[in-house]
Amino acid sequence: MKTSIRTTILIFATALALGISANSQDAQPTKQSEPVFKGDSVLFNSLVIQYALSIDNADTVLASKIWSHTPEISFINPRGTAYGWNGVKNIIKMFGENFSARKLSCFDVKVANYGDFAWLEFYWVFDATLLLDNNPVQTKGRETQIWRKSQNEWRLVHVHYSGMPVTGQGQGF
Repeated sequence: MKTSIRTTILIFATALALGISANSQDAQPTKQSEPVFKGDSVLFNSLVIQYALSIDNADTVLASKIWSHTPEISFINPRGTAYGWNGVKNIIKMFGENFSARKLSCFDVKVANYGDFAWLEFYWVFDATLLLDNNPVQTKGRETQIWRKSQNEWRLVHVHYSGMPVTGQGQGF
């Protein structure tokens, strides 16, 4: 009986400790493999700003400076998936080929930094003007980005974006 109570207490204490660590925005690592959470990290927010500017200006030169050029990079979006730098570059070009004006606003950026890898989550609003008929368009969504540190520089290696969450009855399954 005493062993069962001790085991239950140990499991509860472990779960509680893990839950507190996983939810802390200011957690500091004790080992290289544990994350550092910095919701308002200046470095990663500046990278998101550069990313948004590359979309706003359909600027493949700027995008080239923040994206890795390795073949496994990927960009998942509602129209499909692009792989490699040429695939990503075509997505950046697509913004210029379809919209005469573009403004990507990103907010509520959350960062999990694992040393040489980090992922970011944020919400965005994209305001644009269609080139075809000059009509305004607004889309809203959320995005996950994975960044890799290589030669002391952070490079984007993966983007996955989707629409806003749906919470109505019978939705989101």
